[in-house]
Amino acid sequence: MRAEVVPANEIGVTFADIGALDDIKELLEDVVMLPLRRPDLFKGGILKPYKGILLFGPPGTGKTMLAKAIANEAGASFINVSISNITSKWFGEDEKNVRALFSLAAKVAPTIIFIDEVDSMLGKRTKYGEHEAMRKIKNEFMAHWDGILTKPGERILVLAATNRPFDLDEAIIRRFERR
Repeated sequence: MRAEVVPANEIGVTFADIGALDDIKELLEDVVMLPLRRPDLFKGGILKPYKGILLFGPPGTGKTMLAKAIANEAGASFINVSISNITSKWFGEDEKNVRALFSLAAKVAPTIIFIDEVDSMLGKRTKYGEHEAMRKIKNEFMAHWDGILTKPGERILVLAATNRPFDLDEAIIRRFERR
């Protein structure tokens, strides 16, 4: 796996660099940055930080730039993931790469795992002609994302962007608590 972790201080994009979108920036401040900055507020059991947020809209509306600004402002590590980082020609390596991704994210937590064009990686599982390996990647990814295979309390947020939210699998959409 070739995932690059970018520390928050090296991202270089802030909310001040993004024009307009004030209401979205304010919402992201509450639902993303507060839990990453102040995890002690979310330990009582009543409030739980979100594990997944989906940004969607037409191309060129600033979804990727917002993701980078969120990581920078929250002081979180940023891991940009694409399908080419996960897949391998060797049987079983794909699942190992997903495990390695979440293991790396846990080590450099708080972490934002960003998936641009998420529909290309986590699209509907009922697609005609989808390879079994892609289905295994999705299942492994969801198991780690849910916390089944990770430790409780790890501050990992999956942030995704797409301009085709209707192409996502229903199980994936349910895991994005905020859209």
